[in-house]
Amino acid sequence: MEKVEKIQDIVATPTVELMAITPNAEQIIEMSCRTCYLSFHRYNPPHSTAELIKKVIRKKHYSVLEHALATFRIKGGSRTFTHEMVRHRLMSPSQESQRYVEYGKTRPFDVVFPPTIENSPYKDRYLELAAQCRDFYLEMVKAEIPKEDARYILPGGTTSEIVISANFREFRHICEVRCNPRAHWEIRGICLQMLRILKKEAAIVFDDFIIDEENQCATLIESE
Repeated sequence: MEKVEKIQDIVATPTVELMAITPNAEQIIEMSCRTCYLSFHRYNPPHSTAELIKKVIRKKHYSVLEHALATFRIKGGSRTFTHEMVRHRLMSPSQESQRYVEYGKTRPFDVVFPPTIENSPYKDRYLELAAQCRDFYLEMVKAEIPKEDARYILPGGTTSEIVISANFREFRHICEVRCNPRAHWEIRGICLQMLRILKKEAAIVFDDFIIDEENQCATLIESE
């Protein structure tokens, strides 16, 4: 059996990359909203943009937020994470396929290391068993077991790259439920990375999300 010190390289670190976002997203949202009332004479950015977007969010007129979209590439998240993420049916995912991607050839094998296990007496055994699953997978593939069948031995912590696209209305929903303190720690951490980017790129739309860096969560502050 391999020593744990030699298999630390199978531990994944999640990363989030903004691939694309609607240019001038908040101006587009404002102009789309003003079409409803033909109030273009009030268009006076940036003041009118902030005023109107905050007003429609306060009144829950969320449909105008659907005119702006963002696309993220997420690496280092587990298949446990992606199984949760793809439940958002108004989000469009494109996910790495275990049927066609071969570990050890197309890409290295790695797993997510839950902090509770990393800080427990089970940490070495966790990594050892993950490495054994990897080795057994490789052995089966070498013996011409189809990848789509050999993958059944791989743990839920195996990472899976995914690209997701959604409009701002859906991202607000995702961030509200997945950055919540009660959300699962892995999806919460990844969605917090997305929220930080969205707050930077569309500060008005996501202004009412308050990030608690100490506790690694975020809450939505609803206006009266």
